[in-house]
Amino acid sequence: MDGFHADSDGRTVAIEVAGKFLRVRTREGGVGALVANPVQRKFEATRGERNIVLKARQMGLTTWVAARFFLRTITHPGTLTLEVAHTQEAAEEIFRIVHRFYQHLPEKLRQGPLKTSRANSRQLVFPQLDSQYRVVSAGDRNAGRGMTVQNLHCSELARWPRNPGETLAGLRASMTPGAELVIESTPWGVGGCFFDEWQRAAEKGTVTHFFPWWMEDRYAAVAIDSASYTEEEQEIVERARLSAEQLGYRRQLRANYGKLARQEYAEDPDECFSMSGECYFEADVIERRLKELTQGGAAEAGGEYQEWLPAVCGRKYVVSVDPAGGGTGGDYSAIEVIDVETGAQCAEYAAHVAGLELARKAAELAQRYNYACLVVERNNHGCGVLAYLHSDCKYEHLFEQSGQVGWLTTSLSKPLVLAALGSALVEAPGNFLSTRFLGECWTFVRHPNGSAGAQSGTHDDRVMAMAIALGARKDLLARR
Repeated sequence: MDGFHADSDGRTVAIEVAGKFLRVRTREGGVGALVANPVQRKFEATRGERNIVLKARQMGLTTWVAARFFLRTITHPGTLTLEVAHTQEAAEEIFRIVHRFYQHLPEKLRQGPLKTSRANSRQLVFPQLDSQYRVVSAGDRNAGRGMTVQNLHCSELARWPRNPGETLAGLRASMTPGAELVIESTPWGVGGCFFDEWQRAAEKGTVTHFFPWWMEDRYAAVAIDSASYTEEEQEIVERARLSAEQLGYRRQLRANYGKLARQEYAEDPDECFSMSGECYFEADVIERRLKELTQGGAAEAGGEYQEWLPAVCGRKYVVSVDPAGGGTGGDYSAIEVIDVETGAQCAEYAAHVAGLELARKAAELAQRYNYACLVVERNNHGCGVLAYLHSDCKYEHLFEQSGQVGWLTTSLSKPLVLAALGSALVEAPGNFLSTRFLGECWTFVRHPNGSAGAQSGTHDDRVMAMAIALGARKDLLARR
């Protein structure tokens, strides 16, 4: 085992040891030494205890993290390494990489101190070291439960199913003090767990790593004559020092992927967050507003409730509620607070709550904002919330529509309020202060069947709460 031990830093040693002992599948289909590429070397040189990686496709980062954690597992007794992939198929592929590492170790190690007691499709157990290497799917509701983890790798977080934020929180709770965390993903829309983690990395003490596509040597094509460069191409050639062959590859990406090229083959840590369908709203407007908020330092710090504009005596407000079932794996219940006169967003709440708990939160906010007009979508779960507002909360200033309390969303009313929201985003973008709301707007898309809603893996609860708020505001102003 002496050949595996590293110095206190271990960065250069890890690269040397990986190249000497670990084997990977080569591009030609054979097996060869793991020779660290530029991305892997850059990550190794800059990594910290907590890391988040935003990257283009197929940069070799998953393989490198697996290699590093494999070496730590077999050189540090009592180590539990946990890899969490976004699908069952991805989990199996990662484990094949890890199992290949093990299979090509020297025989005397595999039959000696590294002899396994179990090596199934997802787990390597080293009883003499009291160490384990496990690979699971994020779709497993028990992922990480009951474990004490020293190394945690969360792969393709942007594409995790169900409720990735809660899954990630549970996994973090399993980590020991001093454990290493690597979150990595290609981008998939503004909003969602990965976007939030990337935006909030500094406040969490997480080291950010961005790896654009041109750091991968094989991403090259036929050279482009510099005389044909567009102004935009000339700018990126100068900024990123691209070769003519790399620019040729970039043109191929744009031709093959269209707008999705900047998502799948990232070249800017802000602009790479893109939608997977046609954005229902004006994407450029949303993008500009998001940049204003994030670059201006106004992005919210997190939590279920955010408040930007406190209640002002004498002003009127609308508190809008889009209820959900309250289960941890589904949609959020969302509440938006807006100023009736200006339409400005004042506060926002979103959580997995329902029924009485949601009613009490809505009533509390409405009372805080000068006994605001409280509008609750009465479809489905909203009927129960309205009943609790009457019976338990005794809140009486409820929005009425056609003689009934609450707001009814129909196939006719939904397009109207969404159109009004779209107009508000264009005409008064400064009214919107929540990056999470704007993120949902970004990933609110037109589906192939003609419907509109959140793209797969994202939410639209804040969008609908805001659309209803603006619809109720318009109605209230018309009644004056």
